[in-house]
Amino acid sequence: MTDQRPYATLLAKGEERRQRILTAAQRLLRLHGFRGITLAQIARDAGVSSAGLLHHFESKEALLHAALDVRDERDEARLNRPGGPIQHLNSLTDRFHQTPDLVGMFAVLLMENLDPGAPLHERFLSRYRTAVDTLAEDIRAGQRAGRYRLDLDPAIKATEIVAFLNGIETSWLLDPSIPLDEVFQEYTASLSRQFAPPPGDG
Repeated sequence: MTDQRPYATLLAKGEERRQRILTAAQRLLRLHGFRGITLAQIARDAGVSSAGLLHHFESKEALLHAALDVRDERDEARLNRPGGPIQHLNSLTDRFHQTPDLVGMFAVLLMENLDPGAPLHERFLSRYRTAVDTLAEDIRAGQRAGRYRLDLDPAIKATEIVAFLNGIETSWLLDPSIPLDEVFQEYTASLSRQFAPPPGDG
C-alpha cells in the first residue's frame, strides 16, 4: 500500500497556509478596507510569497469572497442551533470577543460596498435580504406556535433587528469600549417584552 503520509502532510501545510492568508486578510481589511490594501501586503502579513497567495486565491476579489465565506459559515452554524431570534441574539456577543477581525472586516466591507457598482454590493444585498427573510420566518414560526404576539409585523421587526446588528457592529468598530453585553441584554429584553403575547392569549 502506498504511504499517504507525505501527501497528507502537504495538504495540511497547504491548508495551514491558506488559513494564515485568510487571517491576515481579515485583519488588514478591518484596519484598511478593500481599497486600502494589496495582495502583496496580505502576502507579507501572512508570511507567504505573492505566488503562494495566488496559488490559493487567484484574485483580490476571490480572497475577499473567501474571507466573507468564513463569516457566513459561522453565522449559518448559529442559525442552525435550536431557539428563536432572541436566543440567537443573546449568543452574538461571543462573536465580538472571539473573532473581532471578522466583525470589523464585515462592517468595513459593508460600508465600502453600498454603491450598486461596488464589487461586493450584490453579495451584501443578497445576504441582507436573506437575513431579513430568515428572521421574519422565525418570527412567523413563533407566532404560529403561540410564543409571539400576532399583531407584530414579522418583516418590519426582522428589518429592525438586522439594522440593530449592523449598527452595533459599526458602533463597536468606532468605539470598542462600548458595553456590548449590556447593550445586547437590554435590547433582547425589550424584544422579549414586545414579542410576548398579551395576558390571556392562547
